[in-house]
Amino acid sequence: MKKFVLTLAAGFLFASPAWAAQKIHVLILDGESAASYHKWAAETPVLKKELDEAGLFDVDILTAPPAGGDFSQFHPDWSKYGVIVLNYDAPDERWSPQIKESFEKYMNAGGGLVTVHAADNAFPKWKAYNDMIGVGGWRGRTEEAGPHWIWKDGNLTEDEKPGRAGVHGNRIPFLVTARNTTHPIMRGLPATWMHQGDELYANLRGPGKMTVLATAYSDPRNHGTGDDEPMVMVSQFGKGRVVHTTWGHDVFALSSTDAVVIFKRSVEWAATGKVTQPVPPTFPTANTVTFRADLAAMDPNADKGVNGFDLTPPVRPARPAPEPPAAR
Repeated sequence: MKKFVLTLAAGFLFASPAWAAQKIHVLILDGESAASYHKWAAETPVLKKELDEAGLFDVDILTAPPAGGDFSQFHPDWSKYGVIVLNYDAPDERWSPQIKESFEKYMNAGGGLVTVHAADNAFPKWKAYNDMIGVGGWRGRTEEAGPHWIWKDGNLTEDEKPGRAGVHGNRIPFLVTARNTTHPIMRGLPATWMHQGDELYANLRGPGKMTVLATAYSDPRNHGTGDDEPMVMVSQFGKGRVVHTTWGHDVFALSSTDAVVIFKRSVEWAATGKVTQPVPPTFPTANTVTFRADLAAMDPNADKGVNGFDLTPPVRPARPAPEPPAAR
């Protein structure tokens, strides 16, 4: 087994290009998650810090009312923003038909959407939202939501087996494999790299309609599916661009250098269709986990130290050789 190395990436700053006319207006929307272990209130400041340091974005934060709250004044003006970042997971009934319709119009007209981790659990019966994100999990999703989509033999493939949508194992590092190296978000990234301790979402279901940029193997020894699962994907809704990332369970996971870099690039691409940000030298490799110590320190549990599970080197089992063809 190759030596597994952990390094801490120094805080890196990307300067705004001198020719940039104006910054991209970004709205981070938060306010709810299905359970307390998704600490959206701690994660949003991390996402904002990542965007602020790029020098390309002007970021607002909107916290939606909680369950049982007053939504009478919740009428976001989506059109003010080039990108909406959803750090948000709510059930179907939380948004009125009018709010959903206004968001669909925004996306159809060319808006941008970037979803983070549990945002793909949200709105299981909202067809347009599921068309945007391609696949989702939990909140009662089953095969009725669509097939389980996996990466197999070089293609995005349907797995039609019935069952509930959404599983993950313990938070350990996992190897990510680039599946599209020409997309602007992925250009310049290595073929494989380590993502630090995080939930590896698997068995997500939906209509598909997305282009997979990166995958990770869901190890059965860690409650996984045995399949290569989509981790980063893009899609189009009307004229709008969507980036769906499944990682980011907590602040520590969001501080993984690859998550930081791909998040910033995703927001820029969703707004403009281009990426101008370089890949930092601290980007992880196939044998190295790197993370932003300054971001990890923003975790509410940072004083407890790093979870040992987050630094456990994974060992990917060898896959069985294919059966020889039957004699004719």
